[in-house]
Amino acid sequence: MVQHVKRLYRSRHERVFGGVCGGIGEYLNVDPVVVRLIWVVLTLLTMFMGIIVYLIAWIIIPEGFLTKGFY
Repeated sequence: MVQHVKRLYRSRHERVFGGVCGGIGEYLNVDPVVVRLIWVVLTLLTMFMGIIVYLIAWIIIPEGFLTKGFY
């Protein structure tokens, strides 16, 4: 029996900058806009530390694969 392992990838079709928020949204099955709004609020509340975290996530989270029907 093959088990499906859910992995976190940067989104290739739900991206604005690097696809980090889109990938988190796809992983959690929530709208990426909600993830982006939460990210912006946390960035403002933590004196822009969210930007550094985003850049680190952009580097360490692998880019996802293109699925059929997306360009």
